[in-house]
Amino acid sequence: MKAKINMIGIFTDNIEPMKKFYHEVLGFEISNDLGEYVEFKNEGVRLAICLKTVMYNMDDDYKVKAKGQRFELAFECESVEDVDATYQQLIAKGAVQVHSPENMPWGQRTAMFADPDGNYHEIFVTLD
Repeated sequence: MKAKINMIGIFTDNIEPMKKFYHEVLGFEISNDLGEYVEFKNEGVRLAICLKTVMYNMDDDYKVKAKGQRFELAFECESVEDVDATYQQLIAKGAVQVHSPENMPWGQRTAMFADPDGNYHEIFVTLD
């Protein structure tokens, strides 16, 4: 096995709001929509969402309702101004506000927002 991530799969109980969010709010183009599984075009790592019911025959843990922060996607911006403007655009399109843009002690300007399942995601730029 290569130690290289090929795909990130997001399991959900409600695929339509998640599909709409990743397509319309974040702007990912849909490359494959099978109803219960949707894959998005992305440079590098593939991104997909899948109904948890598809996986029920694999393990009963897929039947357990997820709680809390399960994962984070981080999106790099081009500038401080890009972080601020992108954050406002995402919130206006329906992303849930988590944390407004702020310069962080680790040398990044970061903002956090959530998808319809409550997963927190980040936009950032490294400060010079």
